[in-house]
Amino acid sequence: MDATTVTAAGPDTAAPQPERDLLLQRTLFSGPRRWVNDDLYSRIVRGVVRRTRAELHLDAGAIVDTNTYFGRFEASYWQRWTWVTELTVRVSVETTGQLDVLVRASDIGSHVRTVDVVHHHGDGMAVLHVPVDAFTDGGAMWLELHAVDAPATVSEVVWSATTTRPARRAAVAICTFNRADDCAATVDSLASDPLVADLIDDLYVTDQGTDPVETRDPFRHAAEEFGDRLHYLRQPNLGGAGGFSRGLYEATAPGAAGPVDVLLMDDDVRVEPETVLRLFAFAAVTREPMLVGAQMLYLFNPDYLLVSAERTQLDELRGGLDADEYALRDESVVGNRQERRIDAEYNAWWSCLVPGEAVEEVGLPMPYFFQWDDIEYGLRCRQAGIPTCTLQGAAVWHADFYWKDGDDFGQFFSQRNSLVTAAIRQGIDPKSMAKNLGRSVLRAMVGMQYGLAATRMRGIEAFLDGPDGSRGMGDGGQAALAAIRAERAEYPETAKLAVEVLPAGIGVERKVGIPREDREDQVLAKRLLTQKLGRQRRGVVAIPYEDAAWWHVSLFDEVYVTDASQTGVHHRKVDPARVSELQKRLASLLARFVREAPAAQRRWRAAQAELTTRENWARLYGV
Repeated sequence: MDATTVTAAGPDTAAPQPERDLLLQRTLFSGPRRWVNDDLYSRIVRGVVRRTRAELHLDAGAIVDTNTYFGRFEASYWQRWTWVTELTVRVSVETTGQLDVLVRASDIGSHVRTVDVVHHHGDGMAVLHVPVDAFTDGGAMWLELHAVDAPATVSEVVWSATTTRPARRAAVAICTFNRADDCAATVDSLASDPLVADLIDDLYVTDQGTDPVETRDPFRHAAEEFGDRLHYLRQPNLGGAGGFSRGLYEATAPGAAGPVDVLLMDDDVRVEPETVLRLFAFAAVTREPMLVGAQMLYLFNPDYLLVSAERTQLDELRGGLDADEYALRDESVVGNRQERRIDAEYNAWWSCLVPGEAVEEVGLPMPYFFQWDDIEYGLRCRQAGIPTCTLQGAAVWHADFYWKDGDDFGQFFSQRNSLVTAAIRQGIDPKSMAKNLGRSVLRAMVGMQYGLAATRMRGIEAFLDGPDGSRGMGDGGQAALAAIRAERAEYPETAKLAVEVLPAGIGVERKVGIPREDREDQVLAKRLLTQKLGRQRRGVVAIPYEDAAWWHVSLFDEVYVTDASQTGVHHRKVDPARVSELQKRLASLLARFVREAPAAQRRWRAAQAELTTRENWARLYGV
């Protein structure tokens, strides 16, 4: 190759760098754990094949391809966001006969073509060169392997590109609060893959709990592997925002070697180490600094994808929405391919890489404690010209959201922080927002979730009180957490009870029909009136979690609703005194919101610059 040819880098104003081979991804043939479906990695098309993680053993006549979730090279994303225009695929082969190696490609419409082929004889390395030049709207590449006339073993499959771009420092930041076993397992998973472990220059583990991660054997094992590259930090409980921000704070400290990419990662994910490699490789060659996120696969249903990529609707305080009408959601990625490129608005922090340039440009995250910190930061970066890519083919396994109950203390932070985010990132129409807020609280109320209604109202109050209020962000959220937990304890339906409390012979009531969206407000008004008049159905019933919509639960005067975790139930009962009290509070609060939201919005916008500084976070950390 001519020394002036650049295949993975654009013009660079820095001093010329020597060419180097950058590993973009490996092709692995099975998962890192036994419960992972190997068909996420490779697909047996014909014949007898034995798959291990690093090797593929094919009998004569067998055919395997890697047109799978982890087996594909997601060319559309690389063409859209990086300088990579061509790459090299190397396949180590052992055979006494012929092995045909094809690089196949798809497009947005799932049409398949061949971009290169090698008819390889005997032992050695099959090398293929393929362009990344016709995938703007969608499509990927993968391998197809034919053992023509003899058994063959395939191993050490790598996709690489040549670049002259300077190497970037790679850091991983994990935060935890009393999930010592999960966190230790996550750290140990990073150490389990020597290539990935060697890639990580610094690993920051911020422990905010009372059950130290450092006491666990897997953590000690990982500490031996990483040595002084592992930084174990203890600090007060500042929530996920405080834990992740600490990693960013340390990795981007003044005078630290740079440039740096910081991969934020939840403590309770099950890591695919290859995902870590792919995220850092992608970020190393993007045309401009950008956030690079992994997708989420379900832990309990490991073949299923949460969503291709996400967006928000701030006027309704909604996050986690499909970024595109063609996005996959809650679907198996064994049988479904995401051919169309889906562009994200932000990426959740189960695994998301943040370039150091983002911290330099927009500051550190908001001290939200919990909920919406990742959304706000992604939107802030996007508005500053730093986009987000949710990289298809890079994922971690995370506990299914379906199994998490929404009636908890987190609703306070979600309500407050979503309002703050909407205020500083887009702006709030007070009257329109008041209607949405009232609807949300009334639905909780009519569903006999009085604690949830009160929690959401406290979140609205905290927004109106501003950043200096008693439930603001001056202490990173600790006072607010204590206060909301104490208040919720006064509402008996918030407590999860053992299944044994269900009365013998209790009937189960499943929901029937779904109200039309344009008539939901009418249904809400009708349910409220029915409860006020005491005309709902009498007698206790059981309602499964999936049937516990507000418009169904509100038909009854006493219910046991299954917790989302399936480990207990919640006892809800109509309480006219509670309803009267909460409705009066809500009416007063919404009137206050219409009056005071514009001023609150101005205060939050003015405070953001100070709240996200290194100095403010250092104060919260106590360093």
